[in-house]
Amino acid sequence: MAKVAFLGLGVMGSPMAGHLAAKGHAVTVYNRTTAKSEAWVAANGGASALTPREAAAGNAIVFACVGNDDDLRQVVLGEDGAFAGMAPGSVFVDHTTASAEVARELAGTADAGGLRFVDAPVSGGQAGAEAGTLTVMCGGDPATYAEVEPAILAYARASRLMGPSGSGQLTKMVNQIAIAGVVQGLSEAIHFAKRAELDVEAVLDVISKGAAGSWQMENRGKTMNAEHFDFGFAVEWMRKDLGILLTEGRRNGARLPVTALVDQFYAEVEAMGGRRWDTSSLIARLER
Repeated sequence: MAKVAFLGLGVMGSPMAGHLAAKGHAVTVYNRTTAKSEAWVAANGGASALTPREAAAGNAIVFACVGNDDDLRQVVLGEDGAFAGMAPGSVFVDHTTASAEVARELAGTADAGGLRFVDAPVSGGQAGAEAGTLTVMCGGDPATYAEVEPAILAYARASRLMGPSGSGQLTKMVNQIAIAGVVQGLSEAIHFAKRAELDVEAVLDVISKGAAGSWQMENRGKTMNAEHFDFGFAVEWMRKDLGILLTEGRRNGARLPVTALVDQFYAEVEAMGGRRWDTSSLIARLER
């Protein structure tokens, strides 16, 4: 069992840190809202810190799960950042969905300071974080990854090194491209079934057993049909991810016409008041 720190106790970070504590790791937590840190410690044990630097001090692995590139730089860099408190040879594992550019930047900064860095975005959403069944896509040095993989598996059912620094973030972009297209297709399918006056649940039950089946159909089909969206991975988070990958696509020359169109559809959902709705709410723009 390792001494670890966890920075960021949002809907993903809080349960992930909880799984680490439950598996016997000594966990120190940090959150910008101190009350969240105190509440986490009251529920899970461990300790809280007032700055990322203080949280990182003396820990072999420092995990983070924050909002975006700028948030990540804020908790990592500067006088009170995590890197300033980490001992040489310790590892920073970043679960933020961020750009490949910032992953490479921070990996370089870590290396120059005698530290190590793994970019490790996750898939599975809040439900996966709470159940400890996330999928983790990692970028970094193989030996470093091998050291941190056992701790990652405290809250993941699958974790894999995808290549050098930035590869985890690039793989997460692939994941989000695939999800965007599937959810839009499922939205149109359910919308069509309704207009055709079919029994939508019966339709979903039968087609889910064939080539059309998907995780989204199995887990979101019924709630999409009922227009229940007050859970899961929020539209505003998906738009953040799509913005990152569309920027990367422009840089590397990838053509992403469907993904760009779905991003526009999500903008329409936001304009409908669905900023915090689950991403399956794409159907709302067809039904309402």
